[in-house]
Amino acid sequence: MDAGEQKLSLESPLISQPRISESRNGFTKDVIIQELKKQLILAGPLISVNFLTYLLQVISVMFVGHLGELALSSASMATSFASVTGFSLLKGMGSALETFCGQSYGAKQHHMLGIHLQRAVIVLLLASIPLAVIWANAGGILLFFKQDPEISAEAGRYARFMIPSIFGFAIQECLVRFLQTQNNVIPMMITSGITTLLHIFTCWVLVFKSGLGNKGAALANVISYWINAALLMLYVKISPSCKKTWTGFSKEALHGIPNFLKLAVPSAVMLSLEIWSFEMMVLLSGLLPNPKLETSVLSISLNTCAMIYMIPLGLSGAISTRVSNELGAGQPQAARLAGCVVIFMVATEGILAASILILGRNVWGYLYSTETRVVKYVGDLLVFIAASHFVDGIQSVLSGIARGCGWQKLGAIINLGAYYLIGIPCSVLLAFAYHFGGKGLWTGLIVALIVQAIGLLAVTLCTDWDKESKKATDRVYNSSIIREDQEY
Repeated sequence: MDAGEQKLSLESPLISQPRISESRNGFTKDVIIQELKKQLILAGPLISVNFLTYLLQVISVMFVGHLGELALSSASMATSFASVTGFSLLKGMGSALETFCGQSYGAKQHHMLGIHLQRAVIVLLLASIPLAVIWANAGGILLFFKQDPEISAEAGRYARFMIPSIFGFAIQECLVRFLQTQNNVIPMMITSGITTLLHIFTCWVLVFKSGLGNKGAALANVISYWINAALLMLYVKISPSCKKTWTGFSKEALHGIPNFLKLAVPSAVMLSLEIWSFEMMVLLSGLLPNPKLETSVLSISLNTCAMIYMIPLGLSGAISTRVSNELGAGQPQAARLAGCVVIFMVATEGILAASILILGRNVWGYLYSTETRVVKYVGDLLVFIAASHFVDGIQSVLSGIARGCGWQKLGAIINLGAYYLIGIPCSVLLAFAYHFGGKGLWTGLIVALIVQAIGLLAVTLCTDWDKESKKATDRVYNSSIIREDQEY
C-alpha cells in the first residue's frame, strides 16, 4: 500500500458519513432530541460507575469507623493522601484515552483502540512505581507536613497495605476509557456493581473477622480494584462487541509513547490541580480558630459535593465521548451541537440540585451529626455548596469538551491560573485576613470555579470546529501511520 492509497483508506469513512446540517434558525428539533438521547444513554451508566467507584473508599472508611477514633482518622487521612498522590494522577493520565480512542473510534480506525489501550496501560503502570514509593513513605511525609504523629504513623501503615491497589486502579482506568469511547458503558456499570457488592462482604471479613482491623479495609480496597480490573479485562477479551477494537497484544504499543505523554501529562496536571485545591481547603481549615468544627463541617461539605458531583461527572464523560467521536468522524457541527446540548443539561441539573440543597439546608447536617452547632454551620455552608455545584457542573462538562478535542495542555494552564493564582489566594485572604472562616475558604473555591468555567467557555466559544475536526483526522492518521510503518 503506498502513501496515497493509505491516506485514502483512512479518510474515506469520514467522507462517506452523513453530516449534520443546520436549519435557518439553527439545528432542527429532531436532531437536538436525538443528541439529547445519545448523551443520556451514555451519561446514565457513567454516573453509576463513578458513584459505585467512589463508594469503595466510603464503605472502607465506614467499616473502619467502628474500630475507634484513631482508626477512622488515620484511614481518612490515608485515603485522602492516596487520592492526592496517586489516584488523581492516574485518572488524569488515563483520560488522554478519551481523545485518542474516542477520535479513532469516530474515524472507524477500530484496530487503533487496542493499541492506544496497551500503550496507556504500559505508561500508567510505569508511573505507578514511583507513586507506590511515595505511598510506602506516607507516614514520614505526613509528619513532615506537621500532622499528628500517632495518626501519621497509622495512616502510613494503611497506605502501605494499599500499594497494590494503585496498579489495579491504573489498569481499570484504562479499560474504562477504552470502553467508554466505544459507547459501551453498560458492562462497566455491571462490573462496578458486582465489585461494590463484593467489597461490602470483603470489608466485613477483613476488618472484623480476620483481626487485621483498619489494615483489612486497605486490603479490601486492593482486592476490589483488582476484581473490577479483572472483570473488565475478561469482558474485553471475550465480548463480540470488542472484537474489532481488541485484536490482541502487540509490540506496536511500545511506539508512539511520546505522543501519548503529550496529552497524558497535561491531562494529569489538569485534573490534579483541581483535586489538590479542594484537599488544600481541608488542610487550611485546620489552621482556623475552632479547627475541629471547621474541619468537620468542611469535610461534610466536600463529601456532599462529591456525591452530587457524580451527575456532572457522568455528563462530562459522555460529552468527551460524543465530541471525540464526532470530530474523529469528520462531523464538526455534530460535535458543536453536542457541546450546546450538554451545557443546557448540566445547567438544568445544577439549578435543580442547588434548589434541593438550599431547601433542605436545615436538616441535611443531621445525616452526619446530632450537634446543633455542626448542623447549623452545615446549613449555612449549603448555600455556598449549591452555588459551587452549579458552576462546577458547567466547568466539568467544558473540561469534557476539552478532553474530547485534545485541549488538555490549555486546560491545565487555565486550572493553574484559576485555582492557584486566584482561587486559593482569595480563600486565604477571606478566611484569615477578613475572618470569614470556612465560608471564606469556600468563597475562594467558588471564585476559582467561576474563573475556570469562564476560561474554558471562552475557548469553547472561540473554537473553529472545522479546524478541530481536521486536527482529529490528522491525529488519527498519524497514529495509523506509525502502525503501518511497523508492519513494513
